[in-house]
Formats: sequence, C-alpha cells, structure tokens
Amino acid sequence: MKEGIGVFIWKLSVAAYLIANGVLGLMRARGGDFDIIFSRLGFKGDTLNIFVIVAGVIAIVAGIVILLEKFEVSLPFLSLLILVVAIIWAVYIIVNIISWFTGGMGDFWHFLQRLAVHSMVLGSLLVANRRFS
Repeated sequence: MKEGIGVFIWKLSVAAYLIANGVLGLMRARGGDFDIIFSRLGFKGDTLNIFVIVAGVIAIVAGIVILLEKFEVSLPFLSLLILVVAIIWAVYIIVNIISWFTGGMGDFWHFLQRLAVHSMVLGSLLVANRRFS
C-alpha cells in the first residue's frame, strides 16, 4: 500500500458509499441519493427512473473500480466514471444551495450539515480521480 491508512480508509468509504447508493438506485429506493438528486432537478416518472438507474449502475461500477484500484488493479476508464459521478454530485450541491436560498431547505444548520456531507463526497471523488488529486 503506497498511501497511508487514512487515504486507504477514505477511498474505501467512498467506494462503499458509491456502491450503496448505486444499489439503492437500482432498487429504486425512495430516499437514496440519486432519487433525491434527480427529483430535485425536476425529473419525474419514467425519466426519473432511467436517470436513477443509469446513475446507480455508474456508481456501482465506479465504486468497484475504486476498490480494484486500491488493490493495484488499473482500469483506464476510472477517471471518466468518477468524473461523471462528481459532475452529478456538483450539480446536486448547486441545486441544494439554490433550493435553500429560495426557501425549500429548512434551517441553516441542517442545510450546512447536508452541504458538508455532500461536499466531502465531491472532494473524495475528485481525490479518487487522479486528474484532480
């Protein structure tokens, strides 16, 4: 292992988070992050289902690829997959900020808590993507 234990745990947790969200997306579980993200972007019905399922598959693959990379199995499309998920997360963060300013997110401290969590996920994705680390 070239990196320290902290980076190992960080990347392992990002992989687990992506896989869990991907599975929730494939199960079409209400409350999964992809369901929330695409619902807030205004998608409904079949369009929502398609976006959630596609994002779920991408997230599962990205999570598995991050795990493989941790065990020094190199795959050329890792950066692209992680970039796609990072873009989805960045858009979600922007939508949340706009929603909060327009009155739809509740009090500031809960908003800040969720914003911090999703910013950590975005930062982790960017660190996992070798182009941005």
